[in-house]
Amino acid sequence: MPSLPRTLPRICVALGLPTANQLQRAAEREYKDGSTFLEFRLDYLPDPAAGIDVLRKFRKTYPDAYVLATCRHADASGYFKGSIEKQVEILEEALRAGATFVDLEIESVEKAKRAVCALRELGPVCLSYHNFEKTPALDPVLRRMRKYEADAYKIAITARKPSDNLRLIEFAHEPHERPLICLAMSEIGLASRILVAPLGSLFTYAAPMAESGTAPGQIAAKLMRGLYRSEKLTKATRVYGVIASPVAHSKSPLIHNRAFHARRVDAVYLPFLVPVLQLPDWMKFAAALPVQGFSVTIPHKQSILRHLDVVAPLAKRIGAVNTVWRKSGKWRGTNTDAEGVVKPLGKHLRLPHSSILIAGYGGAARAAAIALSDASAEITVTGRNMKKAQALAAAAKGEAITVREAAARHFDALVHATPLGMTPNVDGCLFNDGIPADVVLDMVYNPRETALLKRAAEQGLTVIPGIEMLLEQAAHQFEIWTGETAPRAVMREALGT
Repeated sequence: MPSLPRTLPRICVALGLPTANQLQRAAEREYKDGSTFLEFRLDYLPDPAAGIDVLRKFRKTYPDAYVLATCRHADASGYFKGSIEKQVEILEEALRAGATFVDLEIESVEKAKRAVCALRELGPVCLSYHNFEKTPALDPVLRRMRKYEADAYKIAITARKPSDNLRLIEFAHEPHERPLICLAMSEIGLASRILVAPLGSLFTYAAPMAESGTAPGQIAAKLMRGLYRSEKLTKATRVYGVIASPVAHSKSPLIHNRAFHARRVDAVYLPFLVPVLQLPDWMKFAAALPVQGFSVTIPHKQSILRHLDVVAPLAKRIGAVNTVWRKSGKWRGTNTDAEGVVKPLGKHLRLPHSSILIAGYGGAARAAAIALSDASAEITVTGRNMKKAQALAAAAKGEAITVREAAARHFDALVHATPLGMTPNVDGCLFNDGIPADVVLDMVYNPRETALLKRAAEQGLTVIPGIEMLLEQAAHQFEIWTGETAPRAVMREALGT
């Protein structure tokens, strides 16, 4: 009886295309880009037999490639609507055409109990389970599947909270009689797709370059290999990341992963989506994984304080933390946003006695206001919520004024620290007419040139894009976490600046 190859690439690129020609082009493109392990989702095709022909030609042209053939039934959230018998027949043809192995979902097996045996006479079979709603108890799922002999078992669940990833990763890490493929779908489950392979999963799935993936949370294979270096991660690799909601826009993974690679640090930096009410759950996940450190941004910079054992004095005064690390079993926090504001501004004006308008009153605004106040600048705070603006002004020994009042005055510098203008709402701008400052620093860095900075440039003002602050605070984070000098040139190049 044929068996699975002893070694498979860690990344399988899932190809779900509506025509045979598109499937063929995508497969050749991915192979030439370095992906030698592909999944052909035959159920995406109106006629799966056309996909068999593509598979046969592809394997003949690229005999060193590995192909997983899948024809998922509509009853298991696939697209094939024929009979179970026809589904099994298609997979048999895929094995005869050169598929390395095939995937058959548990729902089909339970309706046609001899299907796995028939398929295994031709080639290896992966028996799969998918849950697009939640993360169920995993042991009963595996017991259900192991009633049927297969060469590997796949469990794909949906992560609804950070600890769902932990349950899956720990389950994959346990010893099992047969190879296991585990992954968590959804954006919250993204980290599992990168971490499961070095921690016990036979492989993980990725999306192709030019098309969307076949399941929620899939990352492009090129990113998996290049940015996250998934194929080189080990059990000893240190895990870092950024927690935020939303998090997909974050440039921090670009900066820190390139910096780790440049300094030959065995570490990976991941984007962790942590909804506002799930911070306690994230901390449990981070402690158990274990995560060695992480960046903190909207909306957690202030609420994270109650979860830390040690907080730096400046961060306490700011009332916000953007950098956390683990040392001697304790979570420690500080604020590098302060450094990220003071250094770029200091290149354009003398800070003592300068008049600086802070727009906003969240964690980043507090860092800017307190740090600039410590540098003897005169602080004025504005925003749409005067109560919050007044509270920050009091902490920074400054004054609070309305946005209309601010527009009627003039300052040496404006530090914009609100989400206005951030992707996807790129047209937002606090000041619709004249900008009341000579120097404008916008903490928003995505897009690089915000509506505020465009207007400032048109008015002949000095502009400091948010990327300058992002780079400075990230460099300080890197040095705290690693003890190494931050490769600033590499970090800047990673952002294309």
